[in-house]
Amino acid sequence: MDTKLFDYHLPEDLIAQVPLENRDESRLMVVNKSSGEISHLIFKDIVKILEPEDCLVLNTTKVFPGRLLGKKSETGGKVELLLLERQGESRWLALTGGARIKEGTEIEFPGKDLKALVEMKPSIGRAVIRFTSRNGRGVTDERVFEAGNIPLPPYIKNPQIDVRRYQTVYSRREISAAAPTAGLHFTIGLLSEIRRKGVKIAEIELAVGADTFTPVRTENIEDHKMHSEWFKVDENCASLVNNCTGRVIAVGTTVVRALETAAMKAKTRAKDTAEKPLRVLPHEGRTDLFIKPGHEFQAVDAIITNFHFPRSTLLFLVCAFGGIELIMRAYKIAVEKRYRFYSFGDAMFIY
Repeated sequence: MDTKLFDYHLPEDLIAQVPLENRDESRLMVVNKSSGEISHLIFKDIVKILEPEDCLVLNTTKVFPGRLLGKKSETGGKVELLLLERQGESRWLALTGGARIKEGTEIEFPGKDLKALVEMKPSIGRAVIRFTSRNGRGVTDERVFEAGNIPLPPYIKNPQIDVRRYQTVYSRREISAAAPTAGLHFTIGLLSEIRRKGVKIAEIELAVGADTFTPVRTENIEDHKMHSEWFKVDENCASLVNNCTGRVIAVGTTVVRALETAAMKAKTRAKDTAEKPLRVLPHEGRTDLFIKPGHEFQAVDAIITNFHFPRSTLLFLVCAFGGIELIMRAYKIAVEKRYRFYSFGDAMFIY
């Protein structure tokens, strides 16, 4: 399938550079897959289109302060590290930006009892970094995070943003390199109102990687190699999803990937054991599931999501769920009506 099918023109001034003052006052485009109808609401109005039998599924991971500025011990040259994923005790896979660093390079962080050693360079622009204190002892993640800042997406050009707005109000464990941005629209008050309506709220964890921003460079989407991410669907989440008598609504593409992977695990188990298949199976591990048009959705009935990059795996996923023609028409309307795009932008509800 040609990636050109997923292209669209986006004026640069529609890329949201700052979050709205009130999270739940972003715009919400509502897309009905069955009728093709597209309507327009304010995000806090979502409570009106949720039903008591529905189950809303959230990704509760928090973005860790993984942007570190240091200097080479030998030359004093500046180095910027963007931590991607933990590799073991005091070790991280990191992006190294444009810095020319070799294996064995030692990095210092002025004013911090922290240093780093480049242990391995698995690919261009990436390195495995081992952190220690200045006396060479191992350090905790908390010590590393004290030297870092929350990384914002590369298309956010405003350095004055309160980075707390790049976290969901329900985020907990610091295990993501980027935010599950569909959840940024929720407030504590809105979630309370949703619960009062009787909607069940389930939680998964998926450690969002910086590769979520990696553009698709292949002409055929089948040739793109999908990145993998750690996720967990626990017993409680699986129970809520499996017992849901309404719609299972995924808040964000990360939740879709986790639930659809858990659904594949359930399908495989049912086939192996001849048991009645569950909707999802509790599971913890990595997923490299590439959801693109042709995917048969097993777990998800509706999606809340932001507006995504042209030719991106996130847009492929949304088109797989809503249909290429309808979703690309919705994006054209969003541009015409000047919706705000990407992380701090507006949202879609597709059902």
